[in-house]
Amino acid sequence: MRVAVPFGKTKIFTALIFEIHQNPPLAYEAKEIHQILDEAPIITSKQLSHWQWLAQYYMCSLGDVMRAALPSAFLLESETLVLKNENFSQQDILNDEEYLIFEALQHQSVLKIQEISKILNKKGILSIINGLIDKDVIVLKEEIFQQYKPKLLKYIRVSEKYKDPKKLQDLLNELSRAKKQREIVLTYFSKMASTKKPVKVKDLYTTANSSAAIVNALVNKNIFEIYTIQEDRVSFDKSNNVLKALSNEQDAALIEIQNGFKNKDVILFHGITSSGKTEIYAHLIQQVLDAKKQVLYLLPEIALTTQIITRLQAFFGDKISVFHSKYSINERVEVWNNLLENKDKAQIILGARSSVLLPFSNLGLVIVDEEHETSFKQFDPSPRYHARDAAIVLANFHKAKVLLGSATPSVESYYNVQQKKYGYVKLDRRFGNVLLPEIELVDIKEKHRKKRMNGHFSDRLLDLIKDTLDNKEQIILFQNRRGYAPIVECGTCGVAPQCPNCDVSLTLHKYRNELRCHYCGYHRSLPKTCPACENPTLNSKGFGTEQIEMELNNLFPEIKVGRMDLDTTRGKYGYQKIITAFQEQEIDILVGTQMLTKGLDFKNVTLVGVLNADHMLNFPDFRTYERTYQLLVQVSGRAGRAKKRGKVAIQTFNPYHQVLQQVTNNAYDAMYKDQINERHAFHYPPLIRLLKITLKHKNFNKVEQASIWLGSSLKNSFYDNVLGPTSPAVSRIRNQYLKTILIKLPADKSLKQSKEIIQKIKNSFQSIGEFRAVRFVVDVDNY
Repeated sequence: MRVAVPFGKTKIFTALIFEIHQNPPLAYEAKEIHQILDEAPIITSKQLSHWQWLAQYYMCSLGDVMRAALPSAFLLESETLVLKNENFSQQDILNDEEYLIFEALQHQSVLKIQEISKILNKKGILSIINGLIDKDVIVLKEEIFQQYKPKLLKYIRVSEKYKDPKKLQDLLNELSRAKKQREIVLTYFSKMASTKKPVKVKDLYTTANSSAAIVNALVNKNIFEIYTIQEDRVSFDKSNNVLKALSNEQDAALIEIQNGFKNKDVILFHGITSSGKTEIYAHLIQQVLDAKKQVLYLLPEIALTTQIITRLQAFFGDKISVFHSKYSINERVEVWNNLLENKDKAQIILGARSSVLLPFSNLGLVIVDEEHETSFKQFDPSPRYHARDAAIVLANFHKAKVLLGSATPSVESYYNVQQKKYGYVKLDRRFGNVLLPEIELVDIKEKHRKKRMNGHFSDRLLDLIKDTLDNKEQIILFQNRRGYAPIVECGTCGVAPQCPNCDVSLTLHKYRNELRCHYCGYHRSLPKTCPACENPTLNSKGFGTEQIEMELNNLFPEIKVGRMDLDTTRGKYGYQKIITAFQEQEIDILVGTQMLTKGLDFKNVTLVGVLNADHMLNFPDFRTYERTYQLLVQVSGRAGRAKKRGKVAIQTFNPYHQVLQQVTNNAYDAMYKDQINERHAFHYPPLIRLLKITLKHKNFNKVEQASIWLGSSLKNSFYDNVLGPTSPAVSRIRNQYLKTILIKLPADKSLKQSKEIIQKIKNSFQSIGEFRAVRFVVDVDNY
């Protein structure tokens, strides 16, 4: 259960009772618990065991995991309340600002600090508050506020005495002169007869075309009674649909998965794009629901939940609950409570990575869709967990089964299949026997030489776009960079505007006419002249989704172009609006970043264009080739999903690159073989464990000295397996200088012992006075 505990003289925080014991602390005197906040536990014991594993494996505190898991409405913090001192009467000793607060407290018995700030229209008000305390005008009180408010709906019913038909007839005769009131009474009974459900107050007067005043008049006469029912903010309607019949190939895959679960707890399901994996998942879910168990369906992107909810809701209706960060605090609390009480509406949890931390009581199956996705890894803040790995451990606590689904499995998961840790099922036929798209590499180096480029479009891609539009079909264009251009440079002196807080150039966003930093959010308007030499010769370099959208509007003015990136999907329903508009064919061409690549299903898309595959290939990371392969195969898989075979055009300066050749041939095994050999040679995961330590501080010299000390301490224990310390590609973010150290932990060394050594070194590091202010961040499995 949660308890409120006092810290310092006034502050109160929320804590969770982890265990009860009788050992008093030796170094200090324990305080009393302020109050118990729950009547029943809000965390299950299995959930707590899972949290302990996360804290131990990812080297963070249990408190970090608790803060990540609990909806913020559960994490109550104290707010300072200002009350007037009833004994104070000497108003003449107050100055103008103090008198304003004194006067406000005459009208309102309690004020919050924030409210006083608004009254005085200034931020620094603590000195004024202290002055009022010294003069005995006010007293302060710390109080805990419950943030979650249940949604209460008003319903109406007729008073008991009028349920007798004779009394009701007398009432109608009595109301013969009050026509509006009589009409409302008749409307109430007709609604009750037709729906056989409780009647909402709002529905009653809208149906009767009346007003709330007339309903209130009937309540005052004791003819009607108003009562409230608590209702969830998000709920889905019941469904009567039956599951779709599976094709022969899908049926065979389903039987193979069921048989595989007899011997293995985790199965990798390698189904090519558009092979109908979701339908197979639906059949597995139904079997788990029949066994009265819960299902967790993990998705990498919030964008995907929109489509998957619609598809699964058709089969499972009101048994689905959705949990992700775009939902409000109150909506997330309701999902938590429903799951805790094992309600019918929380049998299938559909969510992004944070849903692995929910209070499951009877989990039967975990499905990790698009298991290769990097979005499953949390990079900041702590706990820096990987939802796929955490889900496998969670399933183990519940003795549940795990299905990892992907068209392009991660090298780690496929390696585990080769090591016989996971089962493996492959489905290599598209649903309805539609052929995989025809992939074409367009050599833009050659096109530039022959002057056949129109902006960022080759003549070949433009021809394909025109043909597709003539056939009344839709197009997806992929460019994995948002904004208009990543760099703005002066043509005279070569200076590019930089972010003052980070070591990166500012990205141009044309639709707002501003320069923006994608690391810290700093932005400023686009200058008319160069800030260094005052010449008006500013040119943009590179291109993002915004520039592609503008070029398309110029090339095809009569065509509707949509854009899907972080800038256009900020609201709660941002994704839904764009995806629905594209599905309804209100948009002809959709331009987007990697959001587009993840499992979306559009029937009328027959062409996918990748505007530049090269900047993905030239990235300093050991997983670059694997990621590029996955991204390009996934985005290609959006084409030709219904009847007609799709086409994919990938523009590149290097069409002979081995990864691009593997993409065109859909040669996953060849890609895996190349990658595993390379990682064998250079000692990289999955053959060894990788652990990254990042040091952060606003003083460069401090970070430099700290990293040298830490590097040499680690080398004493791990020898040549320590890489660094080194400055990362972006070496300053939010005015904090960064230094990173990479530790390779060999498979034959105990992971637990290695982590204990690192923890000891961390403790020594933090005990050194000059390094105490340097932030020490550990990221286990940082890829």
